[in-house]
Amino acid sequence: MKKYSSLLIAASVTFALGGCASTTNEPFSQTTSTSLPAATVQQTVTPDVASQKNAQKGEITLKQIMSDPQWMGALPNAMGWSVNGDKIVFEKERQNSALKDVYIAELSNPTNAVKAPLSDLHKYRFDERVVGDDGVIAYSFEDSVYVQFTNGETVRIARGGNALSTLSFMTDGRLMALSGNKFIAIDLSNGTREELLSWEFSDQPKAVEPPKDYIAEQQQSLVEYIKQQRKNRQDKENAHKALAQANDSVAPTPFYFDKSHRLAGISVSPAGNFAVVATTEIKPTRDDSDIMPHYIQEDSRIAAKPVRQRVADTESVNHTLWLLNIKTGEKSELKYFNLPGYNDDVLADVKAENAKAKGETYEVNRLPRDITLLQSWYWTKPSIRWHKNGNAVAVMLEAWDNKDRWIATVDLANKTLESQHRLHDDAWVNYRFNAFDWLNDSETLYYQSEHTGYSHLYVQKPGEKPVALTNGRFIVDDLTLSSDDNYIYFKANMEHPGLYEVYRADLSNNTIDTMTNLNGMTDYSLSPDGKNLLLSHSKVNQPQELYIKPADETAAAKQITQSTSADFNALPWAVPNIVAIESSHTDAPIYARVYLPENYDKSAPNKAVVFNHGAGYLQNAHMGWSVYFREYMFHSMLVQQGYVVLDMDYRASAGYGRDWRTAIYRQMGTPEVQDLRDGVNWLVENANVDRERIGTYGGSYGGFLTFMSMFTAPDLFAAGAALRPVTDWAHYNTPYTANILNTPDIDPIAFERSSPIYFADGLEKPLLINAPMVDDNVFFHDTVRLVQRLIELEKEDFETAIYPVEPHGFVQPSSWLDEYRRIYKLFEENL
Repeated sequence: MKKYSSLLIAASVTFALGGCASTTNEPFSQTTSTSLPAATVQQTVTPDVASQKNAQKGEITLKQIMSDPQWMGALPNAMGWSVNGDKIVFEKERQNSALKDVYIAELSNPTNAVKAPLSDLHKYRFDERVVGDDGVIAYSFEDSVYVQFTNGETVRIARGGNALSTLSFMTDGRLMALSGNKFIAIDLSNGTREELLSWEFSDQPKAVEPPKDYIAEQQQSLVEYIKQQRKNRQDKENAHKALAQANDSVAPTPFYFDKSHRLAGISVSPAGNFAVVATTEIKPTRDDSDIMPHYIQEDSRIAAKPVRQRVADTESVNHTLWLLNIKTGEKSELKYFNLPGYNDDVLADVKAENAKAKGETYEVNRLPRDITLLQSWYWTKPSIRWHKNGNAVAVMLEAWDNKDRWIATVDLANKTLESQHRLHDDAWVNYRFNAFDWLNDSETLYYQSEHTGYSHLYVQKPGEKPVALTNGRFIVDDLTLSSDDNYIYFKANMEHPGLYEVYRADLSNNTIDTMTNLNGMTDYSLSPDGKNLLLSHSKVNQPQELYIKPADETAAAKQITQSTSADFNALPWAVPNIVAIESSHTDAPIYARVYLPENYDKSAPNKAVVFNHGAGYLQNAHMGWSVYFREYMFHSMLVQQGYVVLDMDYRASAGYGRDWRTAIYRQMGTPEVQDLRDGVNWLVENANVDRERIGTYGGSYGGFLTFMSMFTAPDLFAAGAALRPVTDWAHYNTPYTANILNTPDIDPIAFERSSPIYFADGLEKPLLINAPMVDDNVFFHDTVRLVQRLIELEKEDFETAIYPVEPHGFVQPSSWLDEYRRIYKLFEENL
């Protein structure tokens, strides 16, 4: 293992890595390299080339690459470990089926994986898994909860009924679980269950209520029967309270919350004495008009499918945070006043700009902002974290306006929040890098923060300053704390923005160990005993395979699967160069994949295609297998036919830090098109491409960029294809859109500046629009509105293809084939 100090990393890592050729030790492949002419390339990293270079070259066809991906081989995914950690576990898609089978392998013979029997599947797959201090394991699988004792005995403690979830071990060794609206504790030595906490969203019942008006008051004072009935009810309630106080046979009284609210989060201390709860007002998340017609049904009728709310219809949300004393029944609100900036008017400048555009003025206000527990589609753990000792708790909060994230601890004695770390961003706080938790054996927090401009790893004792474990121009992600508190494992792109390896921070001396050197894209899963790393590794032209490596040895990782088919291996897949293109608008380069035909013509001008990746915040110019594998194969086909292909990580792409990410704030489509122009200029100047014979295409966000480039820079491309495209951001979802553009009621300028439908009059070149009709992500409605706009503008050179049964990500091979035949035809006819 190579050891770095944190300070040395910052000094040594640079984006200017030239001529770095990858090598491999795995037995299944040989290596070679392809590169651009030396005179035209200044910064290039060339990945490995698979053994198919030595095989007879075949023709890549649309029919094959758009067929069911099973022809490529049964690739391993969902890697992990068995319940007791002694077996490698992964899944592979079953041949001629959409189902997946679970495979297991012994550590002593990891290449010999066998299908796990269904009868034993609960030993290898689990939904939740927790380990007690004594080594006892509790886990859930399907409708059951199991406990595995240290002697190897496994006992099922629940099956069906009220599901048990949110498993954790208490400080007294009992297992705690959520069941409906209750937390219960289970004594594993005898099976005894105790209710710790329950809650209701309703008015707290009272034996007698005070009179609500004059006649009720008279009735209760005049009629003896009424007086006696009220006395009997009060006596009964008093007796029940006395019994509950004197005898623990009575379950605790529920905590009552506003009946107009709902639960937003809850976590109970391992000591069983406190709970932190978040509640929020019940608000509709969609309207009856939020529907999507689905035309192809078994009964030949039209189904109205419910879909999400649009960002234009969203309302802000606030969570009320409570500290519950389970022993006394006391309920205390945790106010946000101690959070720095809790009432900053962070959008004052934006509101003033929009008000000025309407001829109005805006006065700054200092009202408390709406604040919630942090929630994200990357988030898998709750935002309330108790230390295992039960004495300390931390929460991660975010402002609803997306400008602040706080990590705060709770002073249990004074019932207050204490801010430990504030992450502020004038654009928006990254929704991806938010891992946080406690070390096991000390009340010390560890977390990610992007406050330096890159996601890095920190440890912090509450009340003290954070200590950076990593720093430099790279990102840290996917944290795993070892059970002994010695290490925090992570993956990072330290050596190059497109190269991801596994590292670990040594907490004893704040140094960094390099765990892998596979040269590509590497993910990991640490074994429960911390002794082994299970790796999923891919290269630019090789899908993911599994590797195994001891965590504390310098031995190279060993490949344990070989999954691609002979048909896949036989084809001449292109090997793109990773090139750093100089930017006209930033100091940082624009990283891109450049695909060159093997018979690259240096004399005659070439035709080219520029691909725009989707998701916005996604990285595609890396050295691993792309999630856009069909597009990669399509690019290989184009290269085989003499095209040059460029795939750029335009600004807003992931992997390059905060400034690159937020360049699109309030102006989506502007920096990206500027970067596309730099890419086109680079192709003309360095790859001998004819400026008049360049096309572009992309899906989702890539479709949006196709529109923006075709509408706002009509000289840039000769033709374009927009697939499942966003046309008006006011109709997209709230979590993604409000980060970047705020909301339409606050910042209409940003939406109108960023939505293609406002620039449709700029269309001058051939445009293909491919739209799935059952898309609950980017609605078909987006395409319908834009097409109507183009018709009204009397635009002639566009056409639309619709896909009646497809969601956002196509499923049917016939739809994939039809879509790419149309894209290919567009390029062939116009380039």
